[in-house]
Amino acid sequence: MAERTPSDVAAQKRTAALSVGAALLLVAVKLSAGLASGSLGLIAEAAHSGTDLVAALLTLFAIRIAVRPADEQHHYGHGKAEHLAALAESTFLILVSAFLGYRAVGRLVAGETPHVDATWWTFAVLGVVIAIDTSRTVVSGRAARRLESAALASNALHFASDLAGSIAVLIGLIFVAAGEPRADAVAALIVAVIVLGAAARLAGQSIQVLMDRADEDAIRAVRDAIERLDGVELRRERVRYAAGRHFVDLVVAVRADAGLAQAHSVADAVESAVTAVLPGADVLVHVEPQAVHGDVRQRATVAALSVPEVSEVHNVRVMNVDGAYELSLHVKLPRGLSLREAHEIVERLEGRLREAMPELRAVHTHIEPLSRTDWASTPPRDEVADAREAIAEVVERYTGQAPAGVQFRDGERGRVALIAVLLPADQPLPSAHRRAGDIEEAVRERRPELADVIVHTEPAAPSSAG
Repeated sequence: MAERTPSDVAAQKRTAALSVGAALLLVAVKLSAGLASGSLGLIAEAAHSGTDLVAALLTLFAIRIAVRPADEQHHYGHGKAEHLAALAESTFLILVSAFLGYRAVGRLVAGETPHVDATWWTFAVLGVVIAIDTSRTVVSGRAARRLESAALASNALHFASDLAGSIAVLIGLIFVAAGEPRADAVAALIVAVIVLGAAARLAGQSIQVLMDRADEDAIRAVRDAIERLDGVELRRERVRYAAGRHFVDLVVAVRADAGLAQAHSVADAVESAVTAVLPGADVLVHVEPQAVHGDVRQRATVAALSVPEVSEVHNVRVMNVDGAYELSLHVKLPRGLSLREAHEIVERLEGRLREAMPELRAVHTHIEPLSRTDWASTPPRDEVADAREAIAEVVERYTGQAPAGVQFRDGERGRVALIAVLLPADQPLPSAHRRAGDIEEAVRERRPELADVIVHTEPAAPSSAG
């Protein structure tokens, strides 16, 4: 369910206020008719409506609290106020219905035959009561389903039990009019049992929410949603429900060498996947690194990036020299560091690498400053015409076709050629990388004035010939 809008909140309050008015009217009508006719069934129904009046007042109070946003004392909002009110209502219902049941059983056991006036106006009152009970049960039920409100759902349940009780009293009075006065006590007992059953169900549901009982269906939906995400391992989930929405806390694991931005993207994907199956859910995702086994290069990269000051590592190379491993890598550090500070960081980095990989015999580290933004411009087309032609000849010699694109940029450190080439889509990545390197070297030989050459490889479209 989407988060409640102001119009939803207003509708919820309006429904609760109407319930209060209807309950007041029914208490007055039933109690007056019960006292005037001597019907224990009608008095029981008046008491039942009295509990509904209290329930409606509690609901109105709870809704006014439940819609308040989260604050410094209530980080998850005030949604559980609805369920707390529902628990109070159900407790009150149980006490009153137990007393009414006790009185009805007492009359039946003692064989009392009290005088009950089953006159036409008594039946007219019951007709009005049944009509009111029917309308408010339907209205509250629809509002509870649309707004997913526990408090309104409890009201609908009370009103439905009122309707059933009123029908039971009507049947009892029909039997009284037919000459069976004990039927009124039987009707009162039926009302008490109805109220007890409804109150017990309501109390059970409210206690489950207040105790944060796990919703198995929601947990299963969360697990299935995350299983469909590639490269994400679900390690722990906690789901609770209150006031029409789920609160989901997740711990997921991703590749240990994933960067902060990648980990954040994974968390966003997890949140989207969960809200797709639990609309309106409040989702909190904690990301942890997956365990790294086997691959020395990956373990080295993860260990190096675990040093906070290290901005970037590249050219990580693992060498097996006379049966022992040696590691070389380039490390980029903030530009403002002195050589002494940078060397201290690298010593800590090398220590971290040896802790993570005791099999390393030596670590060779190349220190680089983190690159800054290079302000560049696009040179005039006629100025780079010769270089463009030389690049086209080199690319055609190595790939058999013209380059997919050639661009030039003039930066602070000189002119850069940006070349896109097409290679067979099924060509292995190492082979494609070597081909790109060959093209770069050939272009540098032909045009040594270029400060840098960057070759981007793209898969060629399948040939339609044949």
